[in-house]
Amino acid sequence: MVLLTTSHRVAPGLLSWPAWQALHAADRVLCADGAHPQLPYLREAGIRVDEAAPTAEELVGVCAGGNTVVVVATGEGEPALTDGLARLAGSGRVEMPELELLPASYDLPGARLLDLVQVMDRIRAECPWSSQQTHKGLAKYGIEEAYELVEAIEEGDRDELREELGDVLLQVIFHSRIAEDDPETPFSIDDVAGGIVAKLIHRHPHVFGDETATTPEEVKAHWLRMKAMEKQRTSVTEGVPLHQPGLALAAKLASRARTAGLTVPLPKGEGIGYELLALAARAEAEGTDPEAALRAAARVYRDAIRQTEKES
Repeated sequence: MVLLTTSHRVAPGLLSWPAWQALHAADRVLCADGAHPQLPYLREAGIRVDEAAPTAEELVGVCAGGNTVVVVATGEGEPALTDGLARLAGSGRVEMPELELLPASYDLPGARLLDLVQVMDRIRAECPWSSQQTHKGLAKYGIEEAYELVEAIEEGDRDELREELGDVLLQVIFHSRIAEDDPETPFSIDDVAGGIVAKLIHRHPHVFGDETATTPEEVKAHWLRMKAMEKQRTSVTEGVPLHQPGLALAAKLASRARTAGLTVPLPKGEGIGYELLALAARAEAEGTDPEAALRAAARVYRDAIRQTEKES
């Protein structure tokens, strides 16, 4: 008895060679779902498939006398059948045929992303709230989710990290789905993925080309050189988002100037802003992320506040 499983994320008919061998050699091939996407391809290959959903006892009877039966599993994986077979085997009162679970097709890495695209497409079409959302309306959620992701990383919570990564991924899928409805310049998640794939390949000539890089510094140099070729910017400050937090903005500008080999004196002025600018530039030069450092100190301050509250 062979239980043949397939993945709906792989095109129907693309089965492994052992699966085709088992199907052709079987005395009977059964499938409970007459609309199973694999059936047209099996029948095209000359395999007779009977639409039937036998119980465990009936299936054992079909296998009597040495017959080989292949059950093409439905999307749920035939839990009722497998549970029944397990009970029969555990009873010790029934002579069981040899059982084999044969995966006919496997999910490739990233296959669940196809499910996400499908779910998002349905939500966009059927949900009263989601169907009305725009890029501008969702912008604040992207910022919030990014901050929550950073917090999960800094807290070292693996479960939270996985969840927050999913929330950030949702923003990408959601915006891409909204973009499909744009009547003038539509694009899809495939366009988004294709763009980043092309960018990664172009900016990693030491992986996909003839360049060499043996240190992180050399990798960064390749990246910056390729990026400069792509963007053709007239200033190192171009592309720096001015709406990011102040410390991060100051550190990014200092990093751009330092990387470009520019010696730019810090502007002189009165007030805390100029003092923070100097601190951010110093932190960046020392290899410290001032935003992360301040958040770490703030968490210690938060704990001190809570401790004081308990004691008071």
